[in-house]
Parts: sequence; C-alpha cells; structure tokens
Amino acid sequence: MSDNHSQYLPAGSFDEMYCGDGLPRPGVDSVARRMHSMSGDDLARRQAAAEAMLRTLGITFAVYGHSDGHEKVWPFDIVPRIISAAEWYKIDLGLKQRITALNMFLSDVYNERRILADKVIPEDLLESAVTYRPMCRGQRPPQGIWCHVTGTDLVRDRDGTFYVLEDNLRCPSGVSYVLENREVMKRTLPQLFDGLQVVSVDDYPERLLDTLLSVAPPVPDPTVVVLTPGVFNSAYFEHSFLAQQMGVELVEGSDLVIRDGFVHMRTTRGLRRVDVIYRRIDDDFLDPRCFRADSMLGVPGLMEAYRAGRVTLANAPGNGIADDKAVYAYVPKFIKYYLNEDPILPNVPTYVCSEGDSLQYVLDHLDELVVKPVNESGGYGILMGPQSSKEERASFAARIRENPRNYIAQPMLNLSTSPTIIDGRLEPRHVDLRPFILSSSQGVFVLPGGLTRVALKSGSMIVNSSQGGGSKDTWVLADDRFSRRRSNGFSRTSLPVESVPC
Repeated sequence: MSDNHSQYLPAGSFDEMYCGDGLPRPGVDSVARRMHSMSGDDLARRQAAAEAMLRTLGITFAVYGHSDGHEKVWPFDIVPRIISAAEWYKIDLGLKQRITALNMFLSDVYNERRILADKVIPEDLLESAVTYRPMCRGQRPPQGIWCHVTGTDLVRDRDGTFYVLEDNLRCPSGVSYVLENREVMKRTLPQLFDGLQVVSVDDYPERLLDTLLSVAPPVPDPTVVVLTPGVFNSAYFEHSFLAQQMGVELVEGSDLVIRDGFVHMRTTRGLRRVDVIYRRIDDDFLDPRCFRADSMLGVPGLMEAYRAGRVTLANAPGNGIADDKAVYAYVPKFIKYYLNEDPILPNVPTYVCSEGDSLQYVLDHLDELVVKPVNESGGYGILMGPQSSKEERASFAARIRENPRNYIAQPMLNLSTSPTIIDGRLEPRHVDLRPFILSSSQGVFVLPGGLTRVALKSGSMIVNSSQGGGSKDTWVLADDRFSRRRSNGFSRTSLPVESVPC
C-alpha cells in the first residue's frame, strides 16, 4: 500500500469509503484495494488525463461574473463515490415516495385545496411564496404529472443517515454531468470496474424521452423539443447535450410561434408543430402575456396553448411552490397526509422563520445554525452560523427581521466525506448527492446514483461548482436482491451494468 493511501484518515465525519480506523468500509474494499495499488503519481497522471479529456470534449459550465472568465471546464475528481445496493434500495423507495406525495400536493393546492382546508400547511405560507402561481389554479397537466424531472439533494450526517436537504422541481440541472462523468471514468480508470456490478446510467436520455412522449397530446408521432434560454445560460451545455442525446431539436423562444392555437417551430422547411416542450426556462420567462411582460426568452401565447391541452410543458408551470424551502419543511406531513405513510427519507430539521416561536429561536442561535433564503440556489445568500463573524450574524439578523418569510434555518450537519485527489494525494472532502427522478404515467424512475458534488476546499461545506466545488462519479453496486426488488412500475427487473472495453 502506498503512503498516499495509508495516511488517509477520515476527518471526524462519516466517510463514504473508509471507517474511522482507516480501513475500507465493507462492500467498497475491492475499489479501495485497487486505489491502494496506485501510487500518488499514477493517480495524479490519471486525474490530469481526465481533466484534459473534459477540456477536449468541451464539457463546461458557466459562472456568472467570475473574474477568470465565463466558461469553465467541469471540475471532476476520479475517485468514485460508492453506494451499496442495500443503501440505494432505501434511497430509491424514499425518493419515489417523496415525489409521489409532492405531485399529489401540487395537484391539490392548484385544484381542490384539501390540504389547506385541513390546515396541514398554513394557507398564508403557501400564497406568500414567490413561486406560487395563482394563474395556474384549475390547471391539470396531462396524465396528472406535475414534476416530470426532479433533482433531490441528499446529504449524509456523521451517523451515516441520509437526509433530504432540498427538492429541485423547476429546472433541475446536473444530469448531463452524471453521464459524462461515467464516460470519463470508463476511459481513465477502466480497471476499477473489473469484476464489479456497477449499475449503468447510459439509458437516461432514452428514459427521459420516453417520459416526455408519455405525456404528449394524443397525436401520432409527437414532436419533442428542449427549450433553452440560450448560450449564456449556466446550464447551456446540458441543454444541448440532452437534446442531442434524445435526438430532438434544441430551441430558443424566438424559434417558436403560436399559430391557430398550436405551438410551431420555425424550420428551413416551414413551420412544424411542437407537442412537448422540455423547458429549461423558469416560469417567469415562459410567456410574457402570462408572467413577466418584459421576458424576451419565452413565447407569447404559450400558456394559452398549454391550458387548452395543445402542448405539454415539462416540468409543469407552478410546481416551483413545491421547492420553496419553507414549504419543504412540510413535506413529511404531505407524505403522511396523502399516502398515510411515514417518510422513508427524513428531512433535515427546519425552522421556518415566519412561524410561531421559530423566529426568536433562530435569532438567538444564529451561531449554531445554517440560515438560507427560501428561493436562492447555488449556495448563494447562506449564513453558515458556526463559521460566521459577529458582524455577519448581526447583518443577517436584520435581514431576517425585515422579511422572516424569506428565511429558514437548519442545524449545521457534518456532511459525509469522500477521498478526493488534492495535489496528488487523497484527502477527505465533504460531499452531497443529487439523484434524478423521472415521473410519467408509467410510474417513477430514479436514475441509479446521481451527481455527487464535492467541496474541493478543505473544511468547506459548499459543494456548488459555481463556488469552487467539483463532482465525482457515483457508483451504485448491484446485487441479486436489488435487482429483484426493483420490479415495480417504471423500474427495470434486471439492471444493466457497465461494460468497459479492455
């Protein structure tokens, strides 16, 4: 064993690969042994090769306002994060349960509103959310599906328990990097896969297309497009990648027009009807006649065609209310209310600052809590209480008092760590996990694994790539029990595993 590996010790957190004594965890020891057989120099060379490949392939993301430029090569670490079949089985069930309840919640709050009448969630909390869309009242999307594509963020605390950190139901991004990370791993470290049953992720584009086609209006051979804000959007690489992988057109708002109540795409051969739009544009910019009048990104009259059932929008407009961070605190109650089940995956304990005694508690314990604005993303606008200064806490307290509805607070979890190559040696770095979930009339499918994001700065809990974070390939290891269990609805009865050429 090289010194590079023998000196690796977890840093007081649950480590994804090693126990506290530095020995590999059961189930990942075969991967750890193969990593051990490589010197630090060998790892560094392979890491450099992976980064060169990402650069050559043009796998990028955008960072707004960054001093070094707009477009960045996707940051990637070649040491995989391993999840056992038994652990993934629980995650898979928990996410299916959660998305089912959230879909029922969305249908309810925009129609019958039973959950409000029964006072499970305060009506004023719902209707004061900036993502609540009154114009979507009475809306019933095709097949009753509101959240076709979801990215739910999971974290693991020091005791090894997975918690749901937040749900992303509007335009969740990152799945293209899941697919590209796997491809880079197979080219850079093919020997790691040898003899392991690593569940494949390659069929995601096909499943996504099937999901979109399943909710199309009843027309022969429906046309699907991906709607992007354009090349300057931070996720433009993903938009173009998914369109190419699905074999559908990538369009901007200016490429679409409403004719005779239907959506059409401008082509060199004239107008062509569009039946399903996988939109990567937020509600506000979809239709200037319905939402923001100054939007140059959307399509005038799009919502009228949608309400008439002449086009399907995925995800459905209005579903952002379900990823408001204050509404998130009530999801365990949604699961109990709609499904009469206890949550399989727990929430992080959450204080909603606009409710009861929570405001005073949060103000009195700012040095212990993580405080978040309810609709920000990317790790922006957050107070990390235990790492903050007295001046920062005072400034944040003033903002909370001014608009308590805009903030929630949570205890600071000690996120799990994973071995990461830093300057040619393995060091522990904190990670989270974003699995991707597809919902259709056929059921709910959870892509095995997901995007593991890693905080590349020592001690940092901020994993977002826009703030210096990176990513890892996430391996779900299959076994016979896992394959038999995944036999319901939209899931496979036998799982494809990676085949890596010699």
